[in-house]
Amino acid sequence: LARLCSKAGRLPILRFMGPTSVQYAQQPKQPRLSNLIKALIFDVDGTLAETEDAHRAAFNDTFPAFGLNWHWSRDLYRELLKTTGGKERMHAYAVHHLGIDPADIPVIDIHKRKTVRYGELIAEGTVPLRPGIASLINDADARGVRLAVATTTNVPNVDALIRATMGVPACDVFEVIAAGDMVKAKKPAPDVYALALHGLDLRGKDCLALEDSRNGLLSAKAAGISCVVCPSAYTDCDDFTGAVAVVQSFENLDTITKANMLFVPA
Repeated sequence: LARLCSKAGRLPILRFMGPTSVQYAQQPKQPRLSNLIKALIFDVDGTLAETEDAHRAAFNDTFPAFGLNWHWSRDLYRELLKTTGGKERMHAYAVHHLGIDPADIPVIDIHKRKTVRYGELIAEGTVPLRPGIASLINDADARGVRLAVATTTNVPNVDALIRATMGVPACDVFEVIAAGDMVKAKKPAPDVYALALHGLDLRGKDCLALEDSRNGLLSAKAAGISCVVCPSAYTDCDDFTGAVAVVQSFENLDTITKANMLFVPA
């Protein structure tokens, strides 16, 4: 089941400012009472923050402890990210890049050690939330719009990021956390978004998903949820056909009023 959380207290207020632009899938409409957003569902890696380099560094720091001379460059990691999930990514690397049997690799143990290392790197505070994210979260909280996560990563990684960037546990921010290890199939399958909807007890048409990747977009759409995409450093070449809007910065979406202007129910 999705992790249900109870929020305690008002969220810390963080604000970012800067030039922004937005590309609409269609002309924005004035929101009607019948189509206001009831919940925002966030992806994590690449969406809440540009975390992928921290994940890559954590993998590279972990491999030697298991006698592996693997090193994932930025260009290689961009390709590997087409496979969602860290364990699945190692499996794909072993098969498609090295031509070896992944059964010979202690994938689960490596991933556990890598998660610890990732938490250490994130705790250093060098990975901030993407501009506009904190403002949107605070505005949603103030206006009673519910908040959830639908992510391929695991709950400890979500918690590490929120503690480092907002100073509180993830459960103080998000009512529902649906993570990759809770579902049978990861993105682009709809499972993790379907789990988030179940935890919220809402229909897809009542929610707006925020993503940075094509796999995330496809996952949200398959679950019947409209999706706004803001490409990240590793996904800027993806095809985002089907998004209700593609924004260059989440500053274009830093209030619920702006989100409602983009919202077209699925």
